[in-house]
Amino acid sequence: MTKVFEVRESFYSAVCVDGVSLNEAARRVGVASSCAVRWWRQAGLMDMKPRGGAVGGLGVGRVDPSPGSGRFRRALTLHDRQVISRAVQWGMSYAKIGMLLDRDKSVIWREVDRHRAPDGQYYPSVAHLAATVGRARPKAFKLVVNQALCRRIEEHMDDGWSPQLIARVLAREGIAKIDRVSHETIYRALYVQTRGALRKDLYKKLSLRRAARKARGIPRQNSPYREAFTIRQRPPEVADRAVPGHWEGDLILGTGNGSAVGTLVERTTRFVILLHLPNGHDADSVAEAMVREMSKLPGHLRRSITWDRGTELARYADIQLELQTPIYFCDPHSPWQRGSNENSNRLVRFWLPKGSDLSVFTAEDLDQIAAKLNARPRPTLNMRTPAQTLNELLEHVA
Repeated sequence: MTKVFEVRESFYSAVCVDGVSLNEAARRVGVASSCAVRWWRQAGLMDMKPRGGAVGGLGVGRVDPSPGSGRFRRALTLHDRQVISRAVQWGMSYAKIGMLLDRDKSVIWREVDRHRAPDGQYYPSVAHLAATVGRARPKAFKLVVNQALCRRIEEHMDDGWSPQLIARVLAREGIAKIDRVSHETIYRALYVQTRGALRKDLYKKLSLRRAARKARGIPRQNSPYREAFTIRQRPPEVADRAVPGHWEGDLILGTGNGSAVGTLVERTTRFVILLHLPNGHDADSVAEAMVREMSKLPGHLRRSITWDRGTELARYADIQLELQTPIYFCDPHSPWQRGSNENSNRLVRFWLPKGSDLSVFTAEDLDQIAAKLNARPRPTLNMRTPAQTLNELLEHVA
């Protein structure tokens, strides 16, 4: 390795691994503070905020040197990246480096390509920090946190540039990754509510000037949900689970989809209701069962229901009217938007396994299963049971 590379890597290692400030790292390697700031900026790290502290001279905090070890598909460790760096300096091929680390050559190529610094060098400490921060979830949306990037995109679009052209120009300029963005990210910021900080009228700068994105594929002209509420229209109180009375529902299907059981789970308490559907799971049967079971609840525990876009809820308007409860529908093919219900269905499957005939279960059987689930302690409820939590809410109101 060259002397300059070794000094830089020692500097990056002091900041990224040891967690010292830029000034302290500069003192260790014998360079001026202004040089340290310039190196940090050239590595594309000025906007990076890893665990443990803030970037920019006050210390970035210590980064775990070996994340992911012990997993079958383990993440690259700091030692792996140090080996990659030296091997690249020695001119070894990606295939040989992969054999050395018992990894596929594509893993090595992607690692070097993804984390090569703007000066063309691959610094293992910088790469390790970037990978650690990149794995963090939830990730902040770029077009929210990076106001300078938003203003730049707006200027280009005001000049008639397309999102594809903007994305390609940003990528070719070789600036830090925080200042790059894909065309899809720009489109999402324009079309999806609350996504990004671009001007709301910016869609008028697009060639087609559409205010909403056109759906791909063959539209269903006879869809029963054209006038229904969508999940994006749910009140914010549903998301934080602070207010009880918001439910998620779905069907559990038996063998050959010939039988089904309806499931409803309350988001705050995780209380489960199972719907007995002895006469099939058509829209009429599901509507009758939902109205029958949920009518037993007080009105303040029937604030909303979120359901998948299955045809079994085609009579949602009648259900809303009978229960005085709005029903919101998830996006197509998006089961994670009913996360509580999906988790509850997994638990229900202990008694109603896949591939079984669910028509053999009576209403009494389903009541017993629901009682067992509602008597099960939940870590999310501080080891209280859904039944206890729901009873506390009812007693508090009473």
